[in-house]
Amino acid sequence: MKNKVQKTIEKIKPMLEADGGSVELLGVDEKTGVVTVRLTGACGCCPHAAMTLKNVVERMIKEEVPEVKEVTVG
Repeated sequence: MKNKVQKTIEKIKPMLEADGGSVELLGVDEKTGVVTVRLTGACGCCPHAAMTLKNVVERMIKEEVPEVKEVTVG
């Protein structure tokens, strides 16, 4: 599952990099389906970071890897 999540994150990165940010995978808990990421660059301090996390990062990861139940920031 971790490899699938990492591949999806690599697809997401160019979108965030266009705005000066990025996302980094910190961990995948396969038992609970929780993925932990870190938003970096402009995304790390952006007031819209929570919205980006839920509406872009979490949505895309869940679409690509249905076993994922939630994406959190670590």
